[in-house]
Amino acid sequence: MRSWPSPQLPTAPGNPVPLHLYDTAAQTVREVEVPESGPVGMYVCGITPYDSTHLGHAATYLAFDLAYRVLRDNSHEVHYVQNITDVDDPLFERAARDGVDWRELGTSQIEKFRRDMEALRVLPPRDYVGAMESIDEVIEMVSALLDSGAAYTVDDSEYPDVYASVDATEQFGYESHYSWAEMEKFFAERGGDPERPGKAHSLDALIWRAQRPGEPAWDSPFGPGRPGWHIECSAIATKRLGPHFAIQGGGSDLAFPHHEFSAAHAEAALGCERMAGHYVHAGMMALDGVKMSKSLGNLVFVSDLLRAGHEPDAIRLGVFSSHYRSDRDWSQAVLTEAEQRLAYWREAAQRGGSIDHAESVVAELRARLSDDLDTPGALAVLDEWACTCSTEGQGSAVSLAMESLLGVRI
Repeated sequence: MRSWPSPQLPTAPGNPVPLHLYDTAAQTVREVEVPESGPVGMYVCGITPYDSTHLGHAATYLAFDLAYRVLRDNSHEVHYVQNITDVDDPLFERAARDGVDWRELGTSQIEKFRRDMEALRVLPPRDYVGAMESIDEVIEMVSALLDSGAAYTVDDSEYPDVYASVDATEQFGYESHYSWAEMEKFFAERGGDPERPGKAHSLDALIWRAQRPGEPAWDSPFGPGRPGWHIECSAIATKRLGPHFAIQGGGSDLAFPHHEFSAAHAEAALGCERMAGHYVHAGMMALDGVKMSKSLGNLVFVSDLLRAGHEPDAIRLGVFSSHYRSDRDWSQAVLTEAEQRLAYWREAAQRGGSIDHAESVVAELRARLSDDLDTPGALAVLDEWACTCSTEGQGSAVSLAMESLLGVRI
């Protein structure tokens, strides 16, 4: 799958600071583990392409864009991988509702997503991989799980689905830290099928769905069908990044069941102790205090904001005004404040301040972003800089750092 073009990334002056992120599994902020040689692996779960990119999507990908930028600032090569779930029930349902082919719908929404990410100057993944491209990889992992006894086929002559056992790894639950009651609740709410007849345990996760009438299917040793959701990411990530990599990321609603099972599938199939060094989750986005939801019809689309003339830099600043791990709110007031801040910084950049002051600002900006992507703290540093600038001609160092680290051009 084609990714989108990469924006130019200038080099910020001064000395970088190692990236520290909150790890959901460890429940603490700690330094990201980087290999002694080779790239830092980062996998972020991608979209199911049945609608345009809304700010909830954008906020998540902007958070990991910052992580990517800080790692790059530390001279690390980053191997960034992102999937696209281009075969899934929501896509089929939306296509049927609109009377279009599901492949056509998926292709059109993926292209819109690319345009939005390019406009927001999000650094692209090296590998941008669709579920349909990874069928052979999924089949290989499902086969490994079946061979090891970590998965089984339900006794159903009509739909012999394949499930992974929830007890296939001793440490299951380490990533989300949810109780069994919480797991059962979220599993039912987030795409699981606890009532499926023939399952050994209500939480066992689907890894190969036998073909149903009207659904696409691919041949496999376990019959025609298609991948389950969680194993899609397990296979795509580990095939490109290896059995252990630095960061797995996504929205907070993916902590369970998606990331818990993605890790468990990889660990059971490949024998690794822990799939990712950090499990990192971005909070949800609300509009005027109400969680953005397709069912509520209160989504704010990136493309609509851009068409209305709002700059990508202002959209980034609006998103960054709250911490990435918090459940954030978007409103016209948030956007207006971001546009005013952008204008204020641009005016300040014409003055700039002393060289010593600029170096101090860049150092503090780095410190804030390296501390679990503290964007509210970073914006406060730059607000103070803008307030105290008084001398002509020394704004370039701060401007370069803003573009390099925040992705904001002034």
